[in-house]
Amino acid sequence: MSTAPSPDTQQYLTFTVAGEMFAVGILNIKEIIEYGNLTEIPMMPGFIRGVINLRGAVVPVIDLGARFSGKTSSVQRRTCIVIVEAQSEPSTPGELPERHDIGIMVDAVSEVLEIPASQIEPAPSFGARIRADFIAGMGKVAGKFVILLAIQRVLSLDEMALLTAPTPSQSPALGPPAADGG
Repeated sequence: MSTAPSPDTQQYLTFTVAGEMFAVGILNIKEIIEYGNLTEIPMMPGFIRGVINLRGAVVPVIDLGARFSGKTSSVQRRTCIVIVEAQSEPSTPGELPERHDIGIMVDAVSEVLEIPASQIEPAPSFGARIRADFIAGMGKVAGKFVILLAIQRVLSLDEMALLTAPTPSQSPALGPPAADGG
């Protein structure tokens, strides 16, 4: 006998980051791997831990704790990397969004939960320790709330590109502007 979820029930992978329980829809999850073999990239924001080689593909790894709070997470025994598929916004109308694999570093993966739509409350407009636009909703599970992440916002490739772009003070010095000779 199959226990297929009803149409208004979605499955979410739950995990902890800095003692808080979060969840991401399993349709966004590709795999979960052990933390390790990270190559650090110089001059990246603190929330980008580095890149990993995933079957020949270069996959950036985002430290969710640092993305949310600005404080780098420490690696623990149960720390792992959840590989999610994110998509960038099309740059021109009619263009298809590009899909990218991105690793998110989490303290520990918990379980897959089925949460009915009736048990999901809207995101709070204040009081959360992370940006309100990162929250898709608050799932009620066993009398507790699980923060459902709007993973496309959290991993917004366009926003991260802006954050990693060099500021004028970081760009190479070109010297003073040339004086016009006339």
